[in-house]
Amino acid sequence: IYMGRDKYENEELIRYGWPEDLWFHVDKMSSAHVYLRLPCGQGIDDVPETIVDECAQLTKFNSIEGCKVNHVRVVYTMWANLRKTDDMATGQVSFHDRKAVRYVTIEQRNNEIVKRLNKSKIEKHNDPAELAELRAERDHKEMAEHKALRREHFKQE
Repeated sequence: IYMGRDKYENEELIRYGWPEDLWFHVDKMSSAHVYLRLPCGQGIDDVPETIVDECAQLTKFNSIEGCKVNHVRVVYTMWANLRKTDDMATGQVSFHDRKAVRYVTIEQRNNEIVKRLNKSKIEKHNDPAELAELRAERDHKEMAEHKALRREHFKQE
């Protein structure tokens, strides 16, 4: 799980997200951007409801407004569905396909979940250069795997 501490870190996470990332945000309120990195080949339908709830709890907890109220709606979608244009404010996004956006309502904060997740937390500043390097490594690995598959397919023909 990755999370931006402020709108500037959120912006970097938007820029260097991975296709395997599932993005969470409190709907219509300011909040952290929370990303769940899924194994390659998995998508939004593969994530168990308990994991969605845990990520939504973490998102609610890290919203200045959302952490104070009950019945908070958290929006989530795959990173590839996030739409960012130059005219948007820092950290702001919209969606390519509204039908690919899902919602979960958090009735109230579950401190047990948040405490457990915070115990395993490792704080790092999301350095843009490091995020770019990680994304480039991921893309290079994916391209090498595709080339190997094409070579194997070519050999079999």
